[in-house]
Amino acid sequence: MSGLPVVMCVAEKPSLAASIAGFLSDGKHRSRRGGQEVHEFERDFNGARCHFKVTAVIGHVLSIDFPSKFQSWELDPAILFDAPVQKKEATPKARVVEHLEREAKGASHLILWLDCDREGENICFEVIDACAPVMRPNRGDKFVHRAKFSAVSKESIERAMRTLGAPNRDEALAVDARQELDLKVGVAFTRFQTRFFQGRYSHLDASVISYGPCQTPTLNFAVQRHLEIVSHAPEDFWSLRVDVRSAAMGRTLVTRWERERVFDADVGEMFRSMVSGDKHALVQSVEETEEFKRRPPGLNTVDLLKAASAGMGMGAHRAMQVAERLYIQGFISYPRTESTAYPPGFDLKGTLRAQRGHPAWGEWVEELLSGSVAKPRGGKDAGDHPPITPVRSATESAVGGGEAWRIFDFVARHFIASVSPDCAYVSQRAVLVAGGERFHVGGRTVTAPGWTTVMPHRAIEDDPLGEIREGESLPIATVELQQGATSPPPYLSEAELIGLMERNGIGTDASIPTHIKQHREKKLRQDPEPRGAEGDSHGSRGHAGSGVPPHRSRACAPGCEIARREAARHDRHRQGGPRVHRASHPRTVRRQV
Repeated sequence: MSGLPVVMCVAEKPSLAASIAGFLSDGKHRSRRGGQEVHEFERDFNGARCHFKVTAVIGHVLSIDFPSKFQSWELDPAILFDAPVQKKEATPKARVVEHLEREAKGASHLILWLDCDREGENICFEVIDACAPVMRPNRGDKFVHRAKFSAVSKESIERAMRTLGAPNRDEALAVDARQELDLKVGVAFTRFQTRFFQGRYSHLDASVISYGPCQTPTLNFAVQRHLEIVSHAPEDFWSLRVDVRSAAMGRTLVTRWERERVFDADVGEMFRSMVSGDKHALVQSVEETEEFKRRPPGLNTVDLLKAASAGMGMGAHRAMQVAERLYIQGFISYPRTESTAYPPGFDLKGTLRAQRGHPAWGEWVEELLSGSVAKPRGGKDAGDHPPITPVRSATESAVGGGEAWRIFDFVARHFIASVSPDCAYVSQRAVLVAGGERFHVGGRTVTAPGWTTVMPHRAIEDDPLGEIREGESLPIATVELQQGATSPPPYLSEAELIGLMERNGIGTDASIPTHIKQHREKKLRQDPEPRGAEGDSHGSRGHAGSGVPPHRSRACAPGCEIARREAARHDRHRQGGPRVHRASHPRTVRRQV
């Protein structure tokens, strides 16, 4: 190393370390294996030539557990809340601590390139604990530095080098506190409820019934929806369908009854007779209003996961893996963020200009840059990272197609939509009267598609009502009394479950996919060793679609099995069910008149 001062750089993943080394060395680094891969090069730092080493950990370096004397299930679970905890190496076989100590020995500076969130801050101090004792900084020098970045690009990495700060110990301690609470609550309640339920439901096919502060409330959403479904009592209803003919438009209009439906057949027949007595429907009023479908705010993690689950054929956990890979490859910005508002000074036009030559949306981007870039909607600035945006332009083949393209395509289009004008349309609504009953018919005409140009799957359908005048009398073509029955809500989709978790503050943007994945895998599948890791994992850093429908017999077990027994007991004391949920397809019981 020719006697130069050594600068040790540590990233959170080996692939990220390779990217950082490539940017800082302009691609002129040398790589070698040393436990984890180490990339070396020379570069100026603090006004002096230095020898850089860039390496990585693989998530958390340390994990916590109880000492061996508290591992026995014979102990009263209550004592665990006062029990001490100890830190130990998270992946002993990887020998990450040994690797860090060896590479940091004699180094003058330590630059921490961990992810810029609370978990990343916690890992920073795990790295410091391993490296600092063997380093040789100059006396009086500040030798630990924190790099802050939101994208893996040359510009972002160089900016981080120019603006190095200090790691945040308060955020790291907050993670320590959360880990200890998760461990104690998770293990204590897992042991307690396993013994409690097995003593009362001995047929349960589960050696351990685990509990976690996030895992269990998440399961509760699925169980509650299951109970709504099994306890629902269908109720018959009747509704009127009235179609009218418009000679001016040359078509038949399907109206909507203002009462929507009634729950008595005789009452329904009475209304049918009243309307059938009139041969024409009078147009009582016609209204036209200009309305807007607002552009979306910036994209955060939860909205990305919901979109992936609902429309891209990917579960949340898989979507997060794909997004993180795109981030490390430099295609999108950091994908774990709670923010939907762009921070002051965010280079919106620069990010937009990077997309101007794209074959799919470049033409719309050019139009925006020529003068119609809209101010983004106000959203939430969580202070962690900006909303997720594309970092550079890429085609389907460039990102590898398939899942990667679907994520990148959505991220890019969403960003462009967030700085595009609102979608404008004219809403038309007419009120018709027949037999003393009011019916509605409406239409919409798009006047300016705005942001839906780049997100056509969210466009408003152009369905004009046509020429219809107040006071006009339209011949009635059909009067039908249709019968249907209320039906329960559907089982939760994964997208719905993600939304419920977000609204109720369960999990974080990083951990939500993990909690859902655990439930889908578990049956609830249990760890054969009932110790230590019974609680939650709040992220995917070396700790760990539909929410229920195809898996309901498994995803709810054993919780749903217990819930079913309790529901059956409860049903013996209740009458009927909810009056109205979603209507099933109605059955026609009166013919055209």
